[in-house]
Amino acid sequence: MEPIIFFLEKRKTLKSKLFSELRKEEVAFVEGEINTEIFSDMEMSADYLTSIRGRTIYIVTSPNDSDKIMMLNLAIDAAKRAGAKEIIPIITYYPYGRSDKRDQPRGAIGGKIIAEMLENRGATSVILFDLHADQTQGFFNIPVIHMEGKYMFDEIIADYHEATNHNLILCSPDAGATKRVKGFRDRVASLYDYDLPMVMIDKTRIRANEIDRMVLIGDVTDKDVMIIDDMADTCGTLVKAADHLLEMGAKSVSAIITHGVLSGSALERLFNSGLEKFYCTDSLPIGEGFVLGDLYIDIDEIVTEVSIADQIAKAIKGISKSISIELLKVGK
Repeated sequence: MEPIIFFLEKRKTLKSKLFSELRKEEVAFVEGEINTEIFSDMEMSADYLTSIRGRTIYIVTSPNDSDKIMMLNLAIDAAKRAGAKEIIPIITYYPYGRSDKRDQPRGAIGGKIIAEMLENRGATSVILFDLHADQTQGFFNIPVIHMEGKYMFDEIIADYHEATNHNLILCSPDAGATKRVKGFRDRVASLYDYDLPMVMIDKTRIRANEIDRMVLIGDVTDKDVMIIDDMADTCGTLVKAADHLLEMGAKSVSAIITHGVLSGSALERLFNSGLEKFYCTDSLPIGEGFVLGDLYIDIDEIVTEVSIADQIAKAIKGISKSISIELLKVGK
């Protein structure tokens, strides 16, 4: 029987793109309906309007706040009680992904708490996108399908390299992101035969979202630099990194970010920054624009959005047709 796909949030554009990709891949599916409510006392409910007994269901969600996390738990519980055979959350943005270890002697590990919640509710496997730390997969005792960012942006990097007359250099914004950037570089090298150089910024952090100093390791003089990272939250660090690279002689600086959290004054910072291009996926809803003083700034003036719909479709195809998802990701 065809799998049933549910969206917990109203993501009209992402839904349309996903269904289009699935049809292109010749994957049969059913669009499911789920009723979600938030009552006046802020309690919630989730119930399925589509019969799911004995079926494989996918729940697409980006639970970036406590309400969405709770709604996802309710949806999984409702599916289990309604007799679903397989319950597979497609979590486009993994909440508490940065809490992957105990930073304080008596602190919590938020990423593990989320994994246990999903597993204990009844998820049979999960599909995740570009995790902040690979070890988060180890928090689960159920199958984890991890769709990495390098598969979403390889064509953009290759095109940008050509547009800059092969003057592109990749930049890791900190030591922790070096492995990620190497993965991007190796992916582009294998598909397009471009051997892109890399640099790294060593930064000292005072506290969360606040940097003390940055030191560039490598030379960016007269180079078009592409910063690569998994997420941009307040964008304070990203903008400071871009300014530092320009001060060190970079010709231009752009950024590729998988998850545009963009909290607080992030959009204003991006608008006023020295970044030439800011690419991010639709793993999180970004909105249509924002007001800056007396001006309304359209989001397209700041963000170039890249859809993850094809990556979701590949994951669903792999599961539905028992094909290695890694094989589906090999080609261009």
